[in-house]
Amino acid sequence: MKDLTGTRGVNPLRQLSLEQLRQRTSMKWTTYQDDVLPLWVAEMDVPVAEPVARAIHSAVERGDTGYPAGTAYGEAFADFAARRWDWDDLAVERTAIVPDVMLGIVEMLKLVSGHGDPVVVNCPVYPPFYQFIRNDGRPVVEAPLTEEGRIDLTTLEVAFQKATGRGGRPVYLLCSPHNPTGTVHTATELTDVAELARRYAVRVVADEIHAPIVAAGTSFVPYLSVPGAENSLSVMSASKAWNLAGLKAALAIAGPEAADDLARLPEEVSHGPSHLGVIAHTAALREGGAWLDSLLAGLDENRHLLGDLLSTHLPAVRCRPGQATYLAWLDCRKLALGDDPAAVFLERGRIALNSGMAFGPGGAGFVRMNLATSPEILAEGVRRMASVL
Repeated sequence: MKDLTGTRGVNPLRQLSLEQLRQRTSMKWTTYQDDVLPLWVAEMDVPVAEPVARAIHSAVERGDTGYPAGTAYGEAFADFAARRWDWDDLAVERTAIVPDVMLGIVEMLKLVSGHGDPVVVNCPVYPPFYQFIRNDGRPVVEAPLTEEGRIDLTTLEVAFQKATGRGGRPVYLLCSPHNPTGTVHTATELTDVAELARRYAVRVVADEIHAPIVAAGTSFVPYLSVPGAENSLSVMSASKAWNLAGLKAALAIAGPEAADDLARLPEEVSHGPSHLGVIAHTAALREGGAWLDSLLAGLDENRHLLGDLLSTHLPAVRCRPGQATYLAWLDCRKLALGDDPAAVFLERGRIALNSGMAFGPGGAGFVRMNLATSPEILAEGVRRMASVL
């Protein structure tokens, strides 16, 4: 991984106190009572990166708060992809701004399939995959990951066979990097997926929102960069890597053979992103590389810290260090807390974690923990978990 945007600075995860964080009014900090420590939803406990804050303030000062327009976001992402992933063929003319990743995914599904057509997912997986797909009137076909959290090609082929057997135009919704396991799919794995999808005439839509957040020594591979993925679509965003969920904007990207599909995206969809969001995301991609590198270093420290804390206080909990995202997938089945240990940790330990049950088959007995916080808060979280035993 490489970047040319600056020198690593202060760890953003160490800059805010618990008292400061509790002044926030976002979902993470207002859903539960004040005595609950929230380590659940994907919000990071960081200040806004300085280049992003500067861009937003400048836009507000000049009254630049209208409708979004132009290709600045696509251009910034293309430059970022070339620097970080050596992906030199992200064609700006095959991009479109969309409101956010999940709403963008729904629009991509509409472009390449019809109402009632099946969608294949790898479970356990990000709960909105189920929610948005089913709310759009489409059945879900599950292809479970292996025990190691990787795509099993044989299992995926069975799912493709099942999906194509239903008729219509099936789609495979790929989560890359995978949420909640933090798995980074390799170039070989993705190439095999593309070949299999071609064989069964299954279109692929990739959710790559966590792409910039990888552990040291790990390389993210954009799905559209592998052979065979030319007829696929991807949705990316700067929102996760720079904590910009409240500034809505994402980018839909088409492979060369999917350009005509993306061209059919209704014009009004581009009105959905926030103009300030587009400005913020563009600034993050263009000028936020040093801040991101500092964050990634801090997340690596927290991954190691979590491993040490679990070994000391909860040795029965199994945690495979994630290769990406700032989320940890914790196997709590040996704690004998039932299928939903998150409910027990909340009630007895006053710590909020995501219940594995919401992630579909393979999630029972698991919890998802948000590591994007200070080491002190992370340590307190594990202490609270251990207190229930």
